[in-house]
Amino acid sequence: MNEKKSVDARGMKAVILVGGPGMRLRPLTDNKPKSIVPVLNRPILEHTLAYLKHFGIVDVILAMSYLPDVIREYFGDGERCGMRLTYCLEKEPLGTAGAIKNSETYLDSSFLVLNGDNVFTDMNLHDLLAFHLAKKAKATIALTWVDNPSAFGVVETDAEQRVKRFIEKPPLSEAKTNWINAGCYILEPEVLGEIPQGQHYMLEKGLFPRLLDIGKKVYGYTYKGYWLDMGTPQKYFNFNMDLLLLKTKSPLIAAEETNGVYYSKDIDIHPTAKILAPVLIDDGCKIGKDVHIKGPAVIGKGCVINNNVSLEQVIIWDKVNIGQHSRLNRCIVSDDTTIAENQDIRNSVITPSRTVPLSL
Repeated sequence: MNEKKSVDARGMKAVILVGGPGMRLRPLTDNKPKSIVPVLNRPILEHTLAYLKHFGIVDVILAMSYLPDVIREYFGDGERCGMRLTYCLEKEPLGTAGAIKNSETYLDSSFLVLNGDNVFTDMNLHDLLAFHLAKKAKATIALTWVDNPSAFGVVETDAEQRVKRFIEKPPLSEAKTNWINAGCYILEPEVLGEIPQGQHYMLEKGLFPRLLDIGKKVYGYTYKGYWLDMGTPQKYFNFNMDLLLLKTKSPLIAAEETNGVYYSKDIDIHPTAKILAPVLIDDGCKIGKDVHIKGPAVIGKGCVINNNVSLEQVIIWDKVNIGQHSRLNRCIVSDDTTIAENQDIRNSVITPSRTVPLSL
């Protein structure tokens, strides 16, 4: 059982790891960092910041490497999101632990770490902190249960939830537990002394095993709520669908925007168009004659959906033009893509330069 008492996470600092190039999410990240990939028409990182703010955490360090200027241009100093953002840039990728070490000057008390550009959860951070403090841990790793742990880093714990060892992607027949690393941690500043300066170093294969070797208290906080690693196009698609179907909620999006047909401003919708909820349509879109849109579906800014188009279970980014009489089903379409007339496309990721299968 997790140990709980009344603990408030307000005032904690958080480090969000947003440095990865998003290789698994390509082609959606060919020209865009993972943290800016839109979820319900808002960057995934904006959802993560809203999640932290919900628990009173507003001081955030962004550990960046890949396309950092895109992130900085969108978020600025964080004031628009009600946050205080600090940017720590890596000249060369430093790995998960090395990126935290690069932020060391800002970390003087217990702090939270999130793999914030691909993991989404509704975990209660107050409970996580309470567990960490009750155990007097030097590091606490949030653990989530999965049916098949063979694609993840498995974490074995004892009866008191103290971590015994880490096993990276074990075969299903050899996995002794289904609890995996959920990509959310609370660390004490003193553990930063075990991370080499200016070197590529990982949490999972470097720091955490090192802490076990030297006898430091490392605990696993078990959690069974919503958790999703949206690191692939398939999982990204699922995450958007889950939000629209209210299987989980983001503090960034009001519930009324995801349980019906929600239009933003300046939308031109032909009166013969049929739109079945849940659907989000962003600013400046034009929906033509006899268009049929069946949710769950998301349509970004400035899109043109021409006459007699049929869309079902789609995620369409900004400035997409879909030619008349085309049909899209279970597709993701990235920015500035034009789809010709009379196309029938299913289970695909479509960008201006290529189309690849969406395997679900």
